[in-house]
Amino acid sequence: MTVQKIAVVVPAYKVSSHILDVLREIGPEVSNIYVVDDACPEASGKLVQAKCNDSRVKVIFHDVNQGVGGATVSGYRAAIDSGVDVIVKLDGDGQMDPSKIKDLIAPIVSGNADYTKGNRFDSLTGLKQMPNVRVFGNGILSLMSKVASGYWGITDPTNGFTAIHSQIAKALPLEMVSKRFFFESDLLFRLSLARAVVVDVAMDARYGSEKSNLSVFRAIFEFPRRHFVNFHKRLFYNYYLRDMTAASIELPLGIFFSWFGAIFGLVRWRASQEAGHPATAGTVMIAAISIILGVQLILGFLNQDIANEPRRVRHKNY
Repeated sequence: MTVQKIAVVVPAYKVSSHILDVLREIGPEVSNIYVVDDACPEASGKLVQAKCNDSRVKVIFHDVNQGVGGATVSGYRAAIDSGVDVIVKLDGDGQMDPSKIKDLIAPIVSGNADYTKGNRFDSLTGLKQMPNVRVFGNGILSLMSKVASGYWGITDPTNGFTAIHSQIAKALPLEMVSKRFFFESDLLFRLSLARAVVVDVAMDARYGSEKSNLSVFRAIFEFPRRHFVNFHKRLFYNYYLRDMTAASIELPLGIFFSWFGAIFGLVRWRASQEAGHPATAGTVMIAAISIILGVQLILGFLNQDIANEPRRVRHKNY
């Protein structure tokens, strides 16, 4: 494996009881550590400056809270400026095992990925350790993220244990990425537009006394709107602006025939009920065939969309 320069970004907000332990566990393979105090009310940044003697650690302070995404972007930019090759994002609440950094960066260092992320759903043993509400919520969020980003093989989209090649991070419009809890999901959308290769890395989460700042129920109600917008942006960019394929025609035709069949069938059924006689065989066939054709066209689009997931690593081109 090629030796590359690795940086770790640690967003710090209400993590004063865990941040020092997290930093101590980061191994020697990492050359730079950026702790981003996101206007933390517990003064996590000052605690690190006072108690941590690791020369690799540099603390960045935000005057105003920007959210986990804003803190991560600040760390990304500092890491890019320092000339590192791979940037790892590690939460400061102790839920992520720093000893897994080597596993996380391996696909990037070996040239098989542009971006990697932890996946807590790979192991049934890991699922047993996860609270049921998180399993349920993450399952729903995973499905929405697959549709919105086009990364159909990726699961656990809100997992914050990630790594990215610095060239890809440099090429992304970081100022446009969501700054709050939608950050990881929105970043996947931006990566899909860049045609970056994303790989899941199986690992278990660690649950202790820490309290997550993300409400699963809030995410379920807030994230669908954002995923809906990103899905339509991705459709426009990938299937109409950049290129035109059979999938570009299949989806609109599929939607048209499905809706036409459903509406036509309902209208004719209501008319037959009011007239007191059953609809003709031809009427039924028009509605049924339209719906069947529409569904088949939509399935054809999904098949092509799944096959269109990025496969060629991009950071080698920079």
